[in-house]
Amino acid sequence: MYNRLHALWFFLLALLLSNLAPADDWPQWRGPGRDGVWKETGIIAQFDGTQIPVKWRVKIGGGYSGPTVVDGRVYVTDLAPNPNEEKERILCFDAETGKSLWVHSYETTYTFQYPEGPRASVGVCDGRAYSLGGMARLVCLDAVTGSVVWDKDLKEVYRARIPTWGIAPAPAIEDDLIICQVGGSDGACIVALDRKTGEERWTALDDHCSYSAPIVIEHAGRRILVCWTGDGVVGLNPKTGEVYWRHPFQSPRWADATGTPVLNEGRLFVSAFLQGSLMLRLVPGKPDVEVMWHRRGRSEKETDALHSLIPTPILDGNYIYGVDSYGELRCLDARTGDRIWENLEIIPNARWGTAHLIRNGDKVWMFNETGELLITRFTPKGVEVISRAQLIQPTGKQAQRKGGVTWAHPAFANRHIYARSQSELVCARLAAD
Repeated sequence: MYNRLHALWFFLLALLLSNLAPADDWPQWRGPGRDGVWKETGIIAQFDGTQIPVKWRVKIGGGYSGPTVVDGRVYVTDLAPNPNEEKERILCFDAETGKSLWVHSYETTYTFQYPEGPRASVGVCDGRAYSLGGMARLVCLDAVTGSVVWDKDLKEVYRARIPTWGIAPAPAIEDDLIICQVGGSDGACIVALDRKTGEERWTALDDHCSYSAPIVIEHAGRRILVCWTGDGVVGLNPKTGEVYWRHPFQSPRWADATGTPVLNEGRLFVSAFLQGSLMLRLVPGKPDVEVMWHRRGRSEKETDALHSLIPTPILDGNYIYGVDSYGELRCLDARTGDRIWENLEIIPNARWGTAHLIRNGDKVWMFNETGELLITRFTPKGVEVISRAQLIQPTGKQAQRKGGVTWAHPAFANRHIYARSQSELVCARLAAD
């Protein structure tokens, strides 16, 4: 009897501690740190079967914007499914039940390719939700009620040059500013607005717009805004727009800067579909960079190092893990760009093959374009697939895929995953029992 009571006491204590473990929101593109890192504990070690049980699902329209989750609410954008109207919508759902809480919509006219819906994730901060549409309309809403705080058409104000696939970079929130890459004319590729009023604070760069979301890093005793535009990788003062440094990195054919720059141990890494991979070193003690290496293959099929389009790679010490141009999962030597291994079994080997990589402890959770969720471990010796299961069915006709794809980045919050296709948003519980 004593042993049974002792075991029961330990079980209840473990359950209590598990329930008290901190839960995180997913307030912006690529998570709390904007770095694709999911820090929650108390997560399942593997799936029970080949299909992940869905806690709730709701119908939505098309779009590539990944969901965000804050204070028990899920935010996502779409194109209204009614074929007789062209409206972008900002949607808010209850994170626990999927119940619709509010919808804000406005008319739009797309002039870009793949016009299935908006691209940029909603950012939420201090009770306000910020949404940048596919034609550069920036809307600030009350995150609880959905009422409009301010609304600004950046295409009209800054004569933004909409790129081939529309405006995609998720805005960065820095102190009292919201910073957007919109490709405006006359030195307004990057635009910083007062996030409370929508008033302009500064503009910078004559560059063309890319699809890469800006990040803010700490270096040389200051905050530096890193923007990968259609013309190069640039470091700016986020308060003023002053350019600290820039390195040209322009595609030979069309703007293909899509993944987010990644930072690790004083190095910045970017990878493009046509231009290959570039590793920059942050110069110690001053706001500047220098090139460590640049690798580029002969074509989009004869690649060298990594030619990535949609997914953002992982830079971890001496190793880079990422997805190449036709879905090849690769490990590179971060010091040289030399390939260490390649895996062809996880991602479809098709043009722009995609899987999003999210780090959680010593594991990498992968969400691939067929709607599968995988728990894996990456090492210099290879990738270990611990568990894999289907989460959502792919949809759409993107890239001539038979059966469609799921290209939007998922959100991981409160030990749940939130993922969307072109027709639905789903939620599944990932907490360990």
